[in-house]
Amino acid sequence: MSGTWFHMTAAELGREIGRGRINPVELAEAFFEQIAGHGLSDRIYARLTETRARGEAIAAASRARAGFRKGPLDGVPVSWKDLFDTAGTATEAGSALLKGRVPEKDAAVLEAATLSGLVCLGKTHMSELAFSGLGLNPVTATPPCLNDEAAVSGGSSSGAAASVAFGLAPAAIGSDTGGSVRVPAAWNDLVGLKTTHGRLSLQGLVPLCEKFDTVGPLAHSVEDCALLLGALEARRPVDLTGADLSGVRLAVLKTVALDDVRDRPGRGFDDACARLARAGARIETIEAPEVAEATALTPPLFTGEAYGIWRETIEAAPEKMYSRILERFRGGANVKAADYVAAWRRMEVLRATWNARIAPYDAVLMPTSPILPPNAERLLTDDAYYVSENLLALRNTRIGNLLGQCALTMPTSQPSCGILLMAGPGQDERLLRLGAAAERALG
Repeated sequence: MSGTWFHMTAAELGREIGRGRINPVELAEAFFEQIAGHGLSDRIYARLTETRARGEAIAAASRARAGFRKGPLDGVPVSWKDLFDTAGTATEAGSALLKGRVPEKDAAVLEAATLSGLVCLGKTHMSELAFSGLGLNPVTATPPCLNDEAAVSGGSSSGAAASVAFGLAPAAIGSDTGGSVRVPAAWNDLVGLKTTHGRLSLQGLVPLCEKFDTVGPLAHSVEDCALLLGALEARRPVDLTGADLSGVRLAVLKTVALDDVRDRPGRGFDDACARLARAGARIETIEAPEVAEATALTPPLFTGEAYGIWRETIEAAPEKMYSRILERFRGGANVKAADYVAAWRRMEVLRATWNARIAPYDAVLMPTSPILPPNAERLLTDDAYYVSENLLALRNTRIGNLLGQCALTMPTSQPSCGILLMAGPGQDERLLRLGAAAERALG
């Protein structure tokens, strides 16, 4: 029976625990056995938290027997990206710069999830200090992609996505600064939620750019993402029942987002749009010059803040870093304070323009990533290939971070190709309901 558990959604596992058909202790042990016997697990998990998980599972089993479960995912195991502080367990953010860093306290979202009954399986590998959308990390490990084990899995929540896609966790918690939940989710045929900035606490997260960093789940279904969001903030999840696409108005963003989209991602996106239209959605195409202008502000805003946060640590031991990530951080060394302030002031204007433009629509659509997962070995040896793929990987997802949106990626008919639904700040619940309806239409 346990063999079927690895193919069930987190929500399904939670329901079976509630019915008394699955014991959380047996469930956790089954996943640890699955991890131990999997040939790629060392490239996915940085470290496991077996003692903690067993204690949490025992407590969940006791609550289930007594009929006092804390929520719909009480007793369900999940993996955590290795930038969430975990008390007594190393949290190194994929970097030798932080080797041996052991926090004394859980991150706020991990604490909330634990109070909601989730069981912590362990910490997953990631892009170094979260500063890449590829998932390539020669310093620690490069997790594989579900559909091509020689390809990267997307970053920076690379191991998070792989843990779910390869059946080594029912769901995972990652972070998204420029697309780091959505790209690996898309490349591994998962659902990934980028929450509105500020909705979930960043306390106890190893930062990249705190003005853009967000927390979000990667899972097999929209329902899972909705339940996980509820668990991460220790409150009742949004009700997805009755969600429908009839009369929904959607906008395909043409500016920037449809440039240089490769064949398979393009076909997956077009097919997904057609399915949404057949289910009753009205779909229009929009141009938005403010998107191009916002994208051009990426260098001062992202690299300026990232280098400002990490400069002292990096320059104390730059030889410990992967050269391409080091180069990317150092790109912020020459960002002037005046330019950074001016860029943020302009971004606030662009955000207001954008939010006014999309006000008539329920969501904006685009391909999650314009490219397929690149080959890991070629990224290490071909400079031109690395530059081109790295630039394109996060191009579309970054639009949502720059403009302060919430966003949801879902699989399409093409492997490793997602469709991205984006909505205004604070509309996470409405977006999840829309996503639940879209998920049924996409099949």
